[in-house]
Amino acid sequence: MNENLVMPSEYLVACHTDNVGVGSTFVAVQGQKENGCAYIYKALQKGANTIVVQKNTTIADDLLDALVHTRARLLYVDNPRAALAQLSAQALNYPAKQLRILGITGTKGKTTSSFLLGHILRNAGYRTALLSTVKNKILDVEFKTNLTTQHPDYLHNFFALCVQAHVDYVVMEVAAQATSLHRVAGLEFDGLIFTNFDKEHAEFYPNMDDYFAAKVAVLNQLKPGAPLLLNADDARVSQLHEQYRHALKFGITNTQADYHGVISGNSLEQLQLEVAVPLHHIFACPSLVGAFNAYNILGVVGLCLQLGLTAHNIAQGLCTFTSVPGRLERYDLPNGARCFIDYAHNPSSFIAVLSMMRMLTNHLIVVFGAGGARDTTKRPMMGAIAAQFADIVVITSDNPRTEDPASIAQDIIVGIDADKTHKIICDLDRESAIKKAYAASTPTSVIMLLGKGPDEYQIIGDQKFDFSEKEIVKSL
Repeated sequence: MNENLVMPSEYLVACHTDNVGVGSTFVAVQGQKENGCAYIYKALQKGANTIVVQKNTTIADDLLDALVHTRARLLYVDNPRAALAQLSAQALNYPAKQLRILGITGTKGKTTSSFLLGHILRNAGYRTALLSTVKNKILDVEFKTNLTTQHPDYLHNFFALCVQAHVDYVVMEVAAQATSLHRVAGLEFDGLIFTNFDKEHAEFYPNMDDYFAAKVAVLNQLKPGAPLLLNADDARVSQLHEQYRHALKFGITNTQADYHGVISGNSLEQLQLEVAVPLHHIFACPSLVGAFNAYNILGVVGLCLQLGLTAHNIAQGLCTFTSVPGRLERYDLPNGARCFIDYAHNPSSFIAVLSMMRMLTNHLIVVFGAGGARDTTKRPMMGAIAAQFADIVVITSDNPRTEDPASIAQDIIVGIDADKTHKIICDLDRESAIKKAYAASTPTSVIMLLGKGPDEYQIIGDQKFDFSEKEIVKSL
């Protein structure tokens, strides 16, 4: 059966002409960079028989002639993105309604939580699928991804394959943009975890309130009676309990949480969490470290218990869980040092991961840069945080895109106090920077490679170049 799990190259409903075939419906969506209306003619050439556009869109005469010539229908809608979700689901007979979908939202921890939840469910005997930032997966079949939450035409084709594979649970990350851009419109969730909330995506949302509202929107898509787990130790997330009274809270510092945990072991070798309420059980996970991962574990434990799994099921899954690609992915180096590749790329995630590692080593080296054409305000903050916790700070390049890498590096350096500038090494060649970090390490050092996580490319200008931190680390 698995060999038949192949995403179709042509969709019945599509928003990109790469997926248009004979008889397709093409939905012209206004993107951040391009307007789908510019591709209507190409869609017609590829055989689309229905074109969907925003109301009041002016169609050029030559395009109208092409529509008449191809006998294609032209439909006007209030919101093409919402229409894309509705039409995609309808064309495939609403496959999501035949599945149990579990969502993970929040600023941080979505990927680790989704991998962890999927693994525990599968270990307990369920057939699972995964939609994540790192990769998508149905049973053992993996699919590449370039978005945290895919466009709805992709999603519903994915769900159709899940139905074909008799999947029990789909675990999916839900990004804020997924609600703002109607990617998950019409989906109903059988359980949700809200991990936390912090500053992020300033390039998309004008303020934190708008960003938070986008995160919260998905909570209204829970099925009646479905479990909702909220982080009780996150000030903003915990306040949602006033609106969602049925929600259950998980926390470590908040002893009144429905699921209260105590970190009873935290080393480079293993994270151990004692859940005191509502049951008394010690859960150990050899592949995860750090207090922030204790929250990921606790939220997943709470949801799994709500879904009917036993503490034994959950403990077994945690013991056999392997690290998430690019999320504190660990490598033991030839000189005895340890290296972790992690996706941390904003101030709050820097604080979380570096404060934790500072407690676990006597020599911390951090290698990072900042993405070009993205939120510039976080650059000096990331520099200040790195210099606060690390013994050596190696500033390098990270997807500079159309910006000058040297200017990005300078934006980072501005945030570092004068009395800490002696810690700085600047090398804009990321491979060379990693090798310099290794040369400066000792057998007790921890080297943190932050920002790229599982990505195996660098974006320079408008081009994407192959670049694998994992392969570089393995070659040291």
